[in-house]
Amino acid sequence: MRPIRLLVPGNIRHSSGGNVYNARLVAGLQALGAEVEVIAVEGNWPDGGAKERRRLGTLLGAWEPDAVTGRSVAVVDGLVAVGAPDELEFAAKAGQQTWVLVHMPVAESSGAAALKREARALRAATGLICTSTWAATALVQRGLPQANVALPGVETAPQATGSQPPHLVFVAALLPNKDQLLAVEALARVQDLPWTASFVGSDKADPGYAQEVRSAVTVNGLEDRVRLTGELAGEALEAEWARADLSLLVSRAEAFGMAVTESLAHGIPVLVREGTGAVEALGMAGLATADGDPRLPGAALPLPAGGQESPGRLADALRRWLVDEGTRESWRTAALDARTRLPGWNSTAQRVLALLGGDEQAEQQN
Repeated sequence: MRPIRLLVPGNIRHSSGGNVYNARLVAGLQALGAEVEVIAVEGNWPDGGAKERRRLGTLLGAWEPDAVTGRSVAVVDGLVAVGAPDELEFAAKAGQQTWVLVHMPVAESSGAAALKREARALRAATGLICTSTWAATALVQRGLPQANVALPGVETAPQATGSQPPHLVFVAALLPNKDQLLAVEALARVQDLPWTASFVGSDKADPGYAQEVRSAVTVNGLEDRVRLTGELAGEALEAEWARADLSLLVSRAEAFGMAVTESLAHGIPVLVREGTGAVEALGMAGLATADGDPRLPGAALPLPAGGQESPGRLADALRRWLVDEGTRESWRTAALDARTRLPGWNSTAQRVLALLGGDEQAEQQN
């Protein structure tokens, strides 16, 4: 297997799903014996400047193919790739192997020019790897090549003990797409019931939106019940998972949502938004009732994907979970069952290694 060169965006510094996936993938590939070089490509991706795009082209061997031909296969994070279609096209003409790792397709709302750049970049790639079936399907619906899917894995985790009163966690950077404002408004409608909540995620990625969330907490009189922790890692993050009884990921758009499987790894049920890739994450464990019907460790709420939504439906779901002991118990039991069925990152790395041409090496590790 040729060495792998993974090119990642240098401008995403908070703990995004893409960053976590990339890091876990690298560790998994190295555990399989692959030689992996990770290069952070500076630039305001997906809108890198001419200098940054030129450097990317050099890293891909687009200008001097003899410098890297036959030595490595490049894997470019999709956030970078869609901002540099010219460079990917030149790399293809130079005979380089350049794969694109698509975490999230370009949003339809980005406009025709951005979608055209995405199409050119992805068509120029040697191959496409999507981190979810949802993302791969979205690309096909746009008339783009069929992508291979390498679903995220999950690390084993200690079982959560929960809290009294019930504690809810929202693990995601404070960003408009993650829709924490919707969650705060929904929590405001169930103030008559006992609960506490934590919003765990970076407040630096979009300071303006983070301030809106803080203001909403204050305006709704939730300061004593809702805590914005900022980004957490290690023992501090594990402490939040340990005290949680329910987690929520109600993003307007989500390719997969690794916070969902991370929650399930702790035995914590999850509420997600219907129509997003988070539903795939919620159903990953493949649970079923005795009759063969799907048994989700949580629920997918019929909140319109991508759009504004009244907090009423989310508030109703939270109220049902808070007051109905049967609902709480069935969701928790399903989450505990799912905890034992989740795939590890080794399977993700094996899949990617096989796609990049390391089939024989991957098979030897099985």
